[in-house]
Amino acid sequence: MKDQQATDPEVLRVVHLPHDTPDVLRALASELGPEPLELVLLFFSPKAEVTQLAAEAERVFAPATVIGCSTAGELTRNGYEEGQIIAIALPHSLFRARNLMVENLTDYDSDGLVAQMLQNRNQLAQEASDFRHEFNFLLIDGLSRREDVLAADLSLGLGPVPLFGGSAGDGERFGATFVLSGGKLYQNAAVLAQIRSRCPIKVFKSDHLVPSPRKMVVTEADPEERLVREINAEPAAREYARILGKDPEQLDTFTFAAHPVVVRIGDQHHVRSIQRVADNGDLVFFSAIDEGLVLTLAEPLDMVDHLAAELDALAAKGPPAAILACDCLLRKLEAEQKQMTGQLSDLMAERGVVGFSTYGEQWNSMHVNQTLTGVAFYAPDDTGGAS
Repeated sequence: MKDQQATDPEVLRVVHLPHDTPDVLRALASELGPEPLELVLLFFSPKAEVTQLAAEAERVFAPATVIGCSTAGELTRNGYEEGQIIAIALPHSLFRARNLMVENLTDYDSDGLVAQMLQNRNQLAQEASDFRHEFNFLLIDGLSRREDVLAADLSLGLGPVPLFGGSAGDGERFGATFVLSGGKLYQNAAVLAQIRSRCPIKVFKSDHLVPSPRKMVVTEADPEERLVREINAEPAAREYARILGKDPEQLDTFTFAAHPVVVRIGDQHHVRSIQRVADNGDLVFFSAIDEGLVLTLAEPLDMVDHLAAELDALAAKGPPAAILACDCLLRKLEAEQKQMTGQLSDLMAERGVVGFSTYGEQWNSMHVNQTLTGVAFYAPDDTGGAS
């Protein structure tokens, strides 16, 4: 199915098909049309035949380069969907990109990465000096537990250029997640796209959670494994349940989506979502956690109203021509629990939000959870678009 944004010109070309469509990549490429493409982002359901996708992607979409990842759901022009493969293409007429692969997240040269980022940025500036707008887009293995470290390391090479991204998913199974680059599938890996555009952009982060008065202290933790063993000197899951007024045996993914915790960093609060309860009663988090941290239970605002206000703010100086987004799986689960999925889907479809559901999001130097990160694209400079 080909979807076309109502706003002209078409800044992103977006198509999606069910994962089991025969010869699905060629069908997607055909729907994208003959326009020369700079970069194709391929977000694929974990139900897809991933080995075949990797083997064919570069050849099918050539000469465009292709990066992508497995998902916890897809954001098509219809809103939330599952079982899809979505191709989001950046036209060569509006974009230039350089991709930087990190093949082993447990053993890489951080100084070398920063040097390569700076070199790529200089090359892009020379190649497309009339493309005045820049951003970085990061895709990373969502089960690597290395998002926090990599985001912090990459921040040294960002300069004034914003970064956002998402962690690859595996539906609600948490079994295996994949990053795609150069016609190969990777685990424990990441790919960074450094992008210049003729379109003004706005990189953003949004969450609908506000801190409550209820606080707790992490008194025993394993930061490397993202485990919290004790809260307030009590077994972690049991104490978390007590504070919520719930039975520890009834804690599940929906509980964690509805009752996340936040930490204060500087003058802002950032979400630290819980993934699951380990067999021994430890709490497994989606992001780094350490002893001594003060965790604050967060209370949700209305998801639909909040997202509408955030999207209105992006359109304050004119509506975006397209929005590429990374939306946390926990947001989708919360929406399901509150029966808001249809309303959120309609809202995102109306505003042209496309992308995928993630196991976590990246925002400049940080790895965050239960947020929506993204970039809004406006009409190209020579058409009088918003800045």
